[in-house]
Amino acid sequence: MSNPEASLPVHAKDNPNTAADGAPSKNALKKAQKEAEKAAKKAAAKKADDEKRAQQQASADVDNATDNYGPLPVDNAVDITHLKTLGEEHADKTINVIVRVHNSRGQSAKLAFLMLRQQGKTVQSVMAAGDEVSKQMIKWAISISINSFVRVTALVKKTPAPVESASIKDFELHIQKIYLISSAMQMLPVQPKDIERPPPESAEEGATDATGVPVVSLKTRLDNRVIDLQSECNQAIFTISSAVEGLFEEYMRKSGSRKYNTAKLVGAATEGGSDVFEVSNYFGKKAYLTQSPQFYKQMLIAGDSESVFEIGPVFRAENSNTHRHLTEFTGLDFEMVFNNHYHEVLDFAEKLIVYMVTELLSRYKDEISIIQKYFPKAGDFKIKDGKALRLKYLDGVKLLKDAGVDTSDQDAFKTDLTTAMEKQLGKIIREKYETDFYVLDEFPMAVRPFYTKAHPTDPNLSNSYDFFMRGEEIMSGAQRINDADDLEAAMRAKGVDPSSEGFVDYVNAFRQGCRPHAGGGLGLNRIVQFFLGLDNVRQATPFPRDPQRLRP
Repeated sequence: MSNPEASLPVHAKDNPNTAADGAPSKNALKKAQKEAEKAAKKAAAKKADDEKRAQQQASADVDNATDNYGPLPVDNAVDITHLKTLGEEHADKTINVIVRVHNSRGQSAKLAFLMLRQQGKTVQSVMAAGDEVSKQMIKWAISISINSFVRVTALVKKTPAPVESASIKDFELHIQKIYLISSAMQMLPVQPKDIERPPPESAEEGATDATGVPVVSLKTRLDNRVIDLQSECNQAIFTISSAVEGLFEEYMRKSGSRKYNTAKLVGAATEGGSDVFEVSNYFGKKAYLTQSPQFYKQMLIAGDSESVFEIGPVFRAENSNTHRHLTEFTGLDFEMVFNNHYHEVLDFAEKLIVYMVTELLSRYKDEISIIQKYFPKAGDFKIKDGKALRLKYLDGVKLLKDAGVDTSDQDAFKTDLTTAMEKQLGKIIREKYETDFYVLDEFPMAVRPFYTKAHPTDPNLSNSYDFFMRGEEIMSGAQRINDADDLEAAMRAKGVDPSSEGFVDYVNAFRQGCRPHAGGGLGLNRIVQFFLGLDNVRQATPFPRDPQRLRP
């Protein structure tokens, strides 16, 4: 059944919001008006809030530092301060530096830290948003790839506590401007922070340090030598290397010696050895790289130069893959006449080494202390009483024999000291005489080159000497034969034909008369290696060459 009430009509008077004629009542109109006003107010408030947010966003998007960062401006020359000169006089002053970005770290949109580096020196820098630094500037700065060059304008501030992570510990830079000079690739083959760690004890790839962190092997370092050279330690090593060369030249010039640059290409293998590099096509004929400037030094003496020296490359085609051998190294060679006895030259050479070591320890304390963090022996090189210890070769052999070393071959004048013997003798001498620099004099004639002068009273011996640092050879020298007939006889005794190409001009130089003379050849790379206590001569050579390496 249907509900009878459902079909009944609804009268206007029964609806309180409707008038009798069906129009909205006064109450309904008032209510609608209030709701409309309320909606209008809400819409106005939202509009005002949106406008305020938009203004705030627009304000935030305004970069007030656009001129303070980005590519380096053209024609914007400024005075530049080097990080190594940073000191008290710079505190609370604004400076400009050209540096690499060593690393960067953003703390927030308004704060970041950049570690900056120049020639191995590092300094912490701070970027804080303010009048000169915007959030956009901070974001851009921390996006700069590691190792890129930038020019920075900054206020120097003293730090409340030392910054242990930087080599410059007492100052930091508050950056005001930063411009990109040269960008580094995003993915470097070796990270700068990794080459700052001490080298591994193992030469194997994949070695780790005491904490288990992988360390960069010597091979990887040499393969990526340009980045490796940027480390604080290498910057110091090659400052020392440059100093050794400079001190050698300084001492030689003060003595009245003259510097020469002799030929490195010759028409025949000289000095009687086969260990020479051949240039297979020298304008249709063969040529060779010289093993040393020995012949030319002596020819200069015969030409009345009296005292000469040379700093230049030396080539040795020896297949020696050891910690101290290279196929190309820098030689520090000298030759000079003497008045009465070859020991005049030996005395000179000993004083030369003492001078070099003494001046290195005095002038380069900062560099040595840096290297010592990586190679602990640096800085502990000893020379007792400021002079060389000189022993006769046979006295050195006796020290080894007394220590239980088999020296039967050396007693019989058959062979020279082996590398192991030299090292052992170095330890014995350091313990007994408290020195790391010593000289052995009067070597057996059998182990010396043909141009060496024989001992005047013992035909088994010669007027020759070797210099040692930390038990390893750095120089070989001797009095030379200065008479053409004696030289020819000595050459034939060693199986060398004096009339063969490559020797004729050398022998003929002494037919015109030549004063007695002596000299020696030092290895720059070895001096640096042994003075600093480095593990390998390649660490003392910018771009080493050995039987396995011809790059970079």
